[in-house]
Amino acid sequence: MSSFILSCESTVDMPFSYVDSRDIPVLFYSYTASGAEYPDDMDRDPEANKRFYELLKNEIPSTSQINEAAYVEFFTQLLEKGDVLHIVFGTGMTKSYQGAVAAAEKVRETFPGRKLYVIDSLCSSSGYGLLVDTAADLRDEGKSVDEVAELVDIARHRVHHQFFSTDLKYFRRSGRMSGAAATVAAILNICPILRLDAAGKIIAYDKVRGKRNAIKYILDKMAAHAVGGEEYSGKVFISHSNVYDDALAAKNAIEERFKYIDGEVRIFNIGTIIASHTGPGTVAVFFFGDERE
Repeated sequence: MSSFILSCESTVDMPFSYVDSRDIPVLFYSYTASGAEYPDDMDRDPEANKRFYELLKNEIPSTSQINEAAYVEFFTQLLEKGDVLHIVFGTGMTKSYQGAVAAAEKVRETFPGRKLYVIDSLCSSSGYGLLVDTAADLRDEGKSVDEVAELVDIARHRVHHQFFSTDLKYFRRSGRMSGAAATVAAILNICPILRLDAAGKIIAYDKVRGKRNAIKYILDKMAAHAVGGEEYSGKVFISHSNVYDDALAAKNAIEERFKYIDGEVRIFNIGTIIASHTGPGTVAVFFFGDERE
Protein backbone atom coordinates (compact mmCIF):
# COMPACT_ATOMS: atom_id res chain seq x y z
CA MET A 1 0.00 0.00 0.00
CA SER A 2 1.24 3.50 -0.85
CA SER A 3 1.80 5.80 2.11
CA PHE A 4 0.26 8.74 0.21
CA ILE A 5 -1.61 9.70 -2.97
CA LEU A 6 0.35 11.07 -5.93
CA SER A 7 -1.75 13.01 -8.43
CA CYS A 8 -1.23 15.04 -11.60
CA GLU A 9 -2.98 16.66 -14.55
CA SER A 10 -3.77 15.37 -18.03
CA THR A 11 -0.98 17.40 -19.64
CA VAL A 12 1.58 14.79 -18.49
CA ASP A 13 1.08 13.45 -22.03
CA MET A 14 1.16 9.80 -21.10
CA PRO A 15 -1.74 7.42 -21.85
CA PHE A 16 -4.40 7.39 -19.15
CA SER A 17 -4.11 3.60 -19.02
CA TYR A 18 -0.44 3.92 -18.00
CA VAL A 19 -1.04 6.65 -15.43
CA ASP A 20 -4.01 4.75 -14.00
CA SER A 21 -1.95 1.55 -13.77
CA ARG A 22 0.52 3.49 -11.60
CA ASP A 23 -2.33 4.55 -9.29
CA ILE A 24 -2.06 8.27 -10.10
CA PRO A 25 -5.39 10.20 -10.07
CA VAL A 26 -5.68 12.76 -12.88
CA LEU A 27 -7.34 16.17 -13.13
CA PHE A 28 -8.33 16.80 -16.75
CA TYR A 29 -7.92 19.88 -18.89
CA SER A 30 -10.24 20.58 -21.83
CA TYR A 31 -10.20 22.60 -25.05
CA THR A 32 -12.91 24.42 -27.00
CA ALA A 33 -13.46 24.33 -30.76
CA SER A 34 -16.47 25.38 -32.85
CA GLY A 35 -18.35 26.23 -29.67
CA ALA A 36 -17.98 22.72 -28.20
CA GLU A 37 -15.81 21.64 -25.27
CA TYR A 38 -13.67 18.49 -25.46
CA PRO A 39 -11.65 16.75 -22.72
CA ASP A 40 -7.92 16.20 -22.99
CA ASP A 41 -8.39 12.55 -23.89
CA MET A 42 -5.06 10.93 -22.87
CA ASP A 43 -5.55 8.22 -25.52
CA ARG A 44 -8.72 6.86 -23.90
CA ASP A 45 -10.55 7.11 -27.23
CA PRO A 46 -8.46 5.75 -30.14
CA GLU A 47 -10.18 8.16 -32.55
CA ALA A 48 -9.79 11.32 -30.45
CA ASN A 49 -6.38 12.35 -31.82
CA LYS A 50 -7.48 11.77 -35.41
CA ARG A 51 -10.52 14.01 -34.92
CA PHE A 52 -8.36 16.63 -33.22
CA TYR A 53 -5.88 16.92 -36.10
CA GLU A 54 -8.72 17.11 -38.61
CA LEU A 55 -10.12 19.97 -36.55
CA LEU A 56 -6.72 21.74 -36.57
CA LYS A 57 -6.87 22.05 -40.34
CA ASN A 58 -9.69 24.57 -39.99
CA GLU A 59 -9.29 26.36 -36.67
CA ILE A 60 -7.07 26.92 -33.65
CA PRO A 61 -8.73 25.53 -30.49
CA SER A 62 -8.76 27.58 -27.31
CA THR A 63 -7.60 26.24 -23.97
CA SER A 64 -8.03 27.57 -20.44
CA GLN A 65 -6.49 26.97 -17.05
CA ILE A 66 -8.05 24.72 -14.41
CA ASN A 67 -10.04 26.86 -12.00
CA GLU A 68 -9.83 26.94 -8.22
CA ALA A 69 -13.19 25.23 -7.73
CA ALA A 70 -12.10 22.21 -9.78
CA TYR A 71 -8.97 21.89 -7.64
CA VAL A 72 -11.01 22.16 -4.42
CA GLU A 73 -13.27 19.30 -5.53
CA PHE A 74 -10.31 17.19 -6.70
CA PHE A 75 -8.22 17.71 -3.56
CA THR A 76 -11.19 17.09 -1.27
CA GLN A 77 -11.85 13.69 -2.84
CA LEU A 78 -8.19 12.72 -2.48
CA LEU A 79 -7.68 13.99 1.06
CA GLU A 80 -10.62 11.92 2.25
CA LYS A 81 -8.39 8.92 1.47
CA GLY A 82 -4.95 10.09 2.67
CA ASP A 83 -2.05 12.53 2.35
CA VAL A 84 -1.57 14.01 -1.14
CA LEU A 85 1.31 15.16 -3.33
CA HIS A 86 -0.07 16.94 -6.39
CA ILE A 87 2.31 17.93 -9.19
CA VAL A 88 0.92 20.77 -11.33
CA PHE A 89 1.42 21.48 -15.04
CA GLY A 90 4.32 23.97 -15.26
CA THR A 91 3.73 27.68 -14.72
CA GLY A 92 5.71 28.42 -17.88
CA MET A 93 2.73 27.03 -19.78
CA THR A 94 -0.29 27.97 -17.64
CA LYS A 95 -1.38 29.93 -14.57
CA SER A 96 -3.32 26.98 -13.11
CA TYR A 97 -0.78 26.65 -10.31
CA GLN A 98 -2.17 29.77 -8.59
CA GLY A 99 -5.63 28.18 -8.51
CA ALA A 100 -4.15 24.97 -7.12
CA VAL A 101 -2.36 26.82 -4.33
CA ALA A 102 -5.49 28.80 -3.40
CA ALA A 103 -7.57 25.61 -3.40
CA ALA A 104 -5.01 23.82 -1.23
CA GLU A 105 -5.20 26.58 1.39
CA LYS A 106 -8.97 26.13 1.58
CA VAL A 107 -9.11 22.35 1.81
CA ARG A 108 -6.33 22.16 4.40
CA GLU A 109 -8.75 23.85 6.79
CA THR A 110 -11.19 20.98 6.27
CA PHE A 111 -8.50 18.30 6.66
CA PRO A 112 -6.13 19.63 9.36
CA GLY A 113 -4.73 16.16 9.99
CA ARG A 114 -3.72 15.56 6.37
CA LYS A 115 -0.66 16.66 4.39
CA LEU A 116 -1.17 18.29 1.00
CA TYR A 117 1.80 19.29 -1.13
CA VAL A 118 1.25 21.26 -4.35
CA ILE A 119 4.38 21.50 -6.53
CA ASP A 120 4.87 23.49 -9.73
CA SER A 121 6.48 20.98 -12.10
CA LEU A 122 8.13 23.69 -14.27
CA CYS A 123 7.72 21.03 -16.98
CA SER A 124 5.53 20.35 -19.97
CA SER A 125 4.19 17.41 -21.98
CA SER A 126 5.99 14.10 -21.39
CA GLY A 127 8.74 15.98 -19.52
CA TYR A 128 6.05 16.67 -16.95
CA GLY A 129 5.15 13.00 -17.33
CA LEU A 130 8.75 11.94 -16.70
CA LEU A 131 8.78 13.93 -13.45
CA VAL A 132 5.49 12.40 -12.28
CA ASP A 133 6.59 8.91 -13.31
CA THR A 134 9.81 9.35 -11.30
CA ALA A 135 7.78 10.52 -8.29
CA ALA A 136 5.72 7.32 -8.61
CA ASP A 137 8.93 5.27 -8.58
CA LEU A 138 10.03 7.00 -5.38
CA ARG A 139 6.60 6.47 -3.81
CA ASP A 140 6.69 2.78 -4.72
CA GLU A 141 10.13 2.45 -3.14
CA GLY A 142 8.46 3.33 0.15
CA LYS A 143 9.54 6.94 0.53
CA SER A 144 7.25 9.22 2.52
CA VAL A 145 5.25 12.10 1.07
CA ASP A 146 7.70 14.55 2.67
CA GLU A 147 10.71 12.80 1.13
CA VAL A 148 9.17 12.58 -2.34
CA ALA A 149 8.04 16.22 -2.25
CA GLU A 150 11.59 17.29 -1.41
CA LEU A 151 13.12 15.15 -4.17
CA VAL A 152 10.58 16.32 -6.76
CA ASP A 153 11.33 19.92 -5.85
CA ILE A 154 14.95 19.28 -6.83
CA ALA A 155 14.29 17.02 -9.84
CA ARG A 156 11.88 19.42 -11.58
CA HIS A 157 14.81 21.71 -12.40
CA ARG A 158 16.68 18.84 -14.05
CA VAL A 159 14.13 17.51 -16.54
CA HIS A 160 15.42 18.59 -19.95
CA HIS A 161 13.01 19.34 -22.78
CA GLN A 162 14.65 19.40 -26.23
CA PHE A 163 12.37 19.56 -29.25
CA PHE A 164 11.98 20.61 -32.87
CA SER A 165 9.16 21.28 -35.30
CA THR A 166 8.81 20.13 -38.89
CA ASP A 167 5.52 21.90 -39.69
CA LEU A 168 5.82 25.70 -39.45
CA LYS A 169 2.46 26.51 -41.03
CA TYR A 170 0.85 26.28 -37.63
CA PHE A 171 3.46 28.57 -36.06
CA ARG A 172 2.54 31.15 -38.69
CA ARG A 173 -1.21 30.71 -38.18
CA SER A 174 -0.93 31.03 -34.42
CA GLY A 175 1.24 34.15 -34.66
CA ARG A 176 4.41 32.57 -33.29
CA MET A 177 6.26 33.19 -36.57
CA SER A 178 5.77 35.71 -39.37
CA GLY A 179 4.41 34.49 -42.67
CA ALA A 180 7.60 35.44 -44.49
CA ALA A 181 9.81 33.66 -41.96
CA ALA A 182 7.66 30.52 -42.10
CA THR A 183 7.74 30.52 -45.91
CA VAL A 184 11.52 30.87 -46.04
CA ALA A 185 11.96 28.18 -43.39
CA ALA A 186 9.70 25.79 -45.32
CA ILE A 187 11.59 26.40 -48.58
CA LEU A 188 14.96 25.83 -46.90
CA ASN A 189 13.67 22.83 -44.88
CA ILE A 190 14.62 24.53 -41.61
CA CYS A 191 13.66 23.05 -38.23
CA PRO A 192 13.75 25.40 -35.24
CA ILE A 193 15.31 23.85 -32.10
CA LEU A 194 13.55 24.70 -28.86
CA ARG A 195 13.85 23.93 -25.16
CA LEU A 196 12.34 24.83 -21.80
CA ASP A 197 14.30 27.23 -19.64
CA ALA A 198 14.59 27.25 -15.83
CA ALA A 199 11.20 28.96 -15.51
CA GLY A 200 9.52 26.39 -17.74
CA LYS A 201 9.11 28.75 -20.69
CA ILE A 202 9.75 27.81 -24.33
CA ILE A 203 12.99 29.17 -25.79
CA ALA A 204 13.80 28.89 -29.50
CA TYR A 205 17.58 28.88 -29.47
CA ASP A 206 18.84 27.44 -32.77
CA LYS A 207 17.81 26.06 -36.14
CA VAL A 208 19.06 23.35 -38.49
CA ARG A 209 18.19 22.02 -41.91
CA GLY A 210 16.18 18.82 -41.99
CA LYS A 211 14.85 16.33 -39.48
CA ARG A 212 17.97 14.14 -39.41
CA ASN A 213 20.11 17.10 -38.43
CA ALA A 214 17.53 18.15 -35.85
CA ILE A 215 17.63 14.72 -34.22
CA LYS A 216 21.43 14.68 -34.24
CA TYR A 217 21.51 18.17 -32.73
CA ILE A 218 19.22 17.11 -29.89
CA LEU A 219 21.29 13.97 -29.24
CA ASP A 220 24.41 16.11 -29.02
CA LYS A 221 22.65 18.31 -26.46
CA MET A 222 21.60 15.23 -24.55
CA ALA A 223 25.20 13.97 -24.46
CA ALA A 224 26.29 17.37 -23.14
CA HIS A 225 23.63 17.75 -20.45
CA ALA A 226 22.36 14.29 -19.41
CA VAL A 227 23.51 12.81 -16.12
CA GLY A 228 26.57 10.75 -17.07
CA GLY A 229 26.65 12.03 -20.65
CA GLU A 230 26.52 9.15 -23.14
CA GLU A 231 26.52 6.75 -20.18
CA TYR A 232 23.18 8.18 -19.03
CA SER A 233 21.26 5.44 -17.22
CA GLY A 234 17.95 7.16 -16.50
CA LYS A 235 14.65 7.05 -18.36
CA VAL A 236 14.01 8.81 -21.68
CA PHE A 237 10.56 9.82 -22.91
CA ILE A 238 9.67 11.13 -26.37
CA SER A 239 6.43 12.84 -27.33
CA HIS A 240 5.22 13.87 -30.77
CA SER A 241 2.32 15.66 -32.43
CA ASN A 242 1.10 13.39 -35.22
CA VAL A 243 4.59 12.52 -36.56
CA TYR A 244 5.19 9.05 -35.14
CA ASP A 245 7.81 8.09 -37.75
CA ASP A 246 9.96 11.08 -36.75
CA ALA A 247 9.60 10.17 -33.09
CA LEU A 248 10.58 6.58 -33.89
CA ALA A 249 13.67 7.81 -35.75
CA ALA A 250 14.65 9.81 -32.65
CA LYS A 251 14.05 6.79 -30.41
CA ASN A 252 16.23 4.53 -32.57
CA ALA A 253 19.02 7.12 -32.69
CA ILE A 254 18.94 7.56 -28.91
CA GLU A 255 19.00 3.85 -28.17
CA GLU A 256 21.92 3.38 -30.58
CA ARG A 257 24.00 6.14 -29.01
CA PHE A 258 23.01 5.84 -25.32
CA LYS A 259 23.52 2.20 -24.36
CA TYR A 260 22.67 2.35 -20.66
CA ILE A 261 19.18 3.89 -20.68
CA ASP A 262 16.77 2.56 -18.06
CA GLY A 263 14.47 0.35 -20.13
CA GLU A 264 13.09 1.21 -23.53
CA VAL A 265 12.75 4.78 -24.76
CA ARG A 266 9.02 5.36 -24.55
CA ILE A 267 7.07 7.26 -27.24
CA PHE A 268 3.88 9.12 -26.32
CA ASN A 269 1.40 11.37 -28.13
CA ILE A 270 1.49 15.06 -27.35
CA GLY A 271 -1.95 15.65 -25.88
CA THR A 272 -4.63 17.89 -27.32
CA ILE A 273 -3.99 20.78 -24.89
CA ILE A 274 -0.33 21.23 -25.76
CA ALA A 275 -0.88 20.36 -29.44
CA SER A 276 -3.46 23.17 -29.56
CA HIS A 277 -0.47 25.50 -29.16
CA THR A 278 2.28 23.63 -31.01
CA GLY A 279 0.28 22.18 -33.88
CA PRO A 280 1.42 19.02 -35.70
CA GLY A 281 5.02 18.19 -36.59
CA THR A 282 6.71 18.48 -33.19
CA VAL A 283 9.09 15.89 -31.70
CA ALA A 284 10.31 16.34 -28.12
CA VAL A 285 12.92 14.41 -26.13
CA PHE A 286 12.99 14.38 -22.31
CA PHE A 287 15.70 13.20 -19.91
CA PHE A 288 17.31 14.08 -16.57
CA GLY A 289 20.43 16.20 -16.64
CA ASP A 290 22.14 19.17 -15.09
CA GLU A 291 20.08 22.08 -13.81
CA ARG A 292 18.28 23.86 -16.63
CA GLU A 293 19.63 27.28 -17.56
